[in-house]
Amino acid sequence: MNAPPPGNASGEGRYGEAFFRPDRAGEEVRIDFGAVAYDDFTMARLRSLGAGPGWRCLDIGAGTGTVSRRLLEEAGVANVLAVDRDVRFLSARPVPGLDVLQADITRPGFAPGGFQLVHARFVLMHLPERDRLIEHLAELLAPGGVLVLSDAVDLTSDRTPVTPYTTAMRAMWQGLRATIGTDVSRVPSYPGLLRGAGLQRVAAEIHVPPLVPGSAISRFWADTWRRGREAMLSTGLVDDAAVDAAARYLESDECAALSAGMLTAWGRKPEGATG
Repeated sequence: MNAPPPGNASGEGRYGEAFFRPDRAGEEVRIDFGAVAYDDFTMARLRSLGAGPGWRCLDIGAGTGTVSRRLLEEAGVANVLAVDRDVRFLSARPVPGLDVLQADITRPGFAPGGFQLVHARFVLMHLPERDRLIEHLAELLAPGGVLVLSDAVDLTSDRTPVTPYTTAMRAMWQGLRATIGTDVSRVPSYPGLLRGAGLQRVAAEIHVPPLVPGSAISRFWADTWRRGREAMLSTGLVDDAAVDAAARYLESDECAALSAGMLTAWGRKPEGATG
């Protein structure tokens, strides 16, 4: 969850540099709040797709490495190559079978290749080259391998009741798109893009963790707003008081809202396919 993009057309900033810098105190904790909210769901899907003994896996934008380590320790895969542009959190917790690579997947020449599983969660939504990257990630699969992509889908709409939460979320998505290019509007197109990349048995699902006071996902959003506050304020949709009110709302009994969902889409490379 710590994958960074290069420069983008929407803004001049970069994930991990303009906002959500890994060298800022507490960023590891914020990432792990998201992991607590989503890891069980992610692992259940990866294991249902066959992740297990003998598999060689690529975990892109691996963040603090929670999925990578669970693949090794729970699914019993043979090896995980965990990739991120900043690997400080990965390197801090080594385990047998975990290889760490500091790299930018958008750069030419990123081609470690030959994996039974390629997984990227909360990565492509930050990258303007997502269509090209999906095709490239499909090329890194061994025949019969599976590509699994998870990204956020915004569940607020014009008909969603106005609350401190919905106001903050709309400001967050708009602000991050303008400053670092984050764009969740294209995430529902992932199944079609996977099919267009030549993958088969394509499917998708959405998981929405409940927003309840004290939950990992509620704490994740509150911390995300705190760290992305400048981008949110730049939209003119919120001021400091509105952001603070939204954080309080998440921890109150008045909270009645849907978190952003996580859409997970997957497809399998045909047996006998090359490239």
